[in-house]
Amino acid sequence: MGKVKVGVLGATGSVGQRFIQLLENHEYFEVVALGASDKSAGNLYKDVMKSRWKVSSKIPDYAANMKITRCTPKETPGVDLVFSGLDSDVAGEVETEYAQAGVMVISNSKNHRTDKDVPILSAEVNSEQLKVLEAQKTKGKIITNSNCTIMGVTITLKPLLDAYGIESVFIVSMQAISGAGYPGVPSLDILGNVVPHIGGEEEKVEMEPQKCLGKVSGGKIVPANFKISAHCNRVPVIDGHTVCVSVKLKKKTTVEKIKKLWAEFSGEPQKLKLPSAPLQVIDYREEIDRPQPRLDLMNGNGMTTTVGRLRPDPLFDFKYVVLSHNTIRGAAGAAILNAELVYKKGYLRVK
Repeated sequence: MGKVKVGVLGATGSVGQRFIQLLENHEYFEVVALGASDKSAGNLYKDVMKSRWKVSSKIPDYAANMKITRCTPKETPGVDLVFSGLDSDVAGEVETEYAQAGVMVISNSKNHRTDKDVPILSAEVNSEQLKVLEAQKTKGKIITNSNCTIMGVTITLKPLLDAYGIESVFIVSMQAISGAGYPGVPSLDILGNVVPHIGGEEEKVEMEPQKCLGKVSGGKIVPANFKISAHCNRVPVIDGHTVCVSVKLKKKTTVEKIKKLWAEFSGEPQKLKLPSAPLQVIDYREEIDRPQPRLDLMNGNGMTTTVGRLRPDPLFDFKYVVLSHNTIRGAAGAAILNAELVYKKGYLRVK
């Protein structure tokens, strides 16, 4: 059987570039279409990206000479699946159009995350939520990633929720500038500075983990029942979101028991040995000053969630620090892992 034919929508953006990098020589998927704006359409990818390619030393050879198309099913015929790195201003309508045309959509955009029959899929955390795809009315289906800030957070909360229950969570994020896309935050605003506001971010951080950690009932996802309070900040780091987490649990436990839970945590991607799945989902660092983006960001090829500084919290129960790669684990890498899971579980229709 040949590889699945896939397209990348928003191929010229920061997440689109990461998709193109990570899909080079993929075991399951072959990129046959690169979609972008009307301005870029009709041009070779390498010509459009001369000064815009930022994620590695060079554009992969397979993509360099591909002609960019518009983001419509008519201009990307033959694709079985599209990865969407589109801006939220256009993503919702375009993704729906592809789903109606019978194409599986794996989206990194926020537009469909609140739909009750669309999972916010985190492959190790909630693979059972794929069951809600049956409730979607379109021929093709839509699956979304979570917000990049809470990707690593929900991975660490999942074993705690299952073992002890969660009452409340307090989060303070220190988010990398790559999370703002390219060209992102102006240098005069971010160098030597911290910006204590990211538009719409706190609302997503306070809502998405509950859905991601929820249960399926009646063809819909019922969110987990706990509250989150979040402060979101932009900091002068290129890649890697660092998040300080405090959590109040429903049952008492110890630091050592939590560390053991994290060390043993795995999910369907590890059982199925999916190509993008990290061998270690959560890596706990014992050093007092870890994790750090400069040292730990590419743990597990950027797919491992690195955690440290677990200790008692005088207001909650425990507090700790999470680091995840925002454009790999928090975006393109997670979407590719979701697609691998969908493919191996038989949810993807291949023409």
